[in-house]
Amino acid sequence: MAYTVSQLMDMSNQQLDELFSNSPTGDIPNGEADGTAIVAPGTKFSPAIASLINIFTWQGKTFDAAHGTLTNRILAFGINAIVAQVYKSTSWFDGKECIVLDYSKTSMLAEHVRDEIRQIGPGFYLGLVYWKKDKTIHFALQFPTS
Repeated sequence: MAYTVSQLMDMSNQQLDELFSNSPTGDIPNGEADGTAIVAPGTKFSPAIASLINIFTWQGKTFDAAHGTLTNRILAFGINAIVAQVYKSTSWFDGKECIVLDYSKTSMLAEHVRDEIRQIGPGFYLGLVYWKKDKTIHFALQFPTS
């Protein structure tokens, strides 16, 4: 099934967790992806919160698969900052393979953040954000598809 960001925001946390757990790892992505923070999923507030986050804080990620790194596009200007290492490893969520976005050795600002992503469609990934080892929110990454 092909998903949209809107459909993801309409799902509950449990449904998003199930989708993440049942999705394949996929390939480590390359290039620029638009990001959507999924906060308060399944509520009428989720789209408005995502919009505010996109405008003022986080717009997405730019991956360099060959070097196993990424940068986040942040602030209203889309500045590339906050580097992470990217690699495949075991998910903290379910023990299955995932793509890890690891900030622990690359960012003083985000050293306690770890993201995990899995592919849910062509050029489309669902992610989990951890603060230390606590799962916080979900997010989506959409890459241009040809």
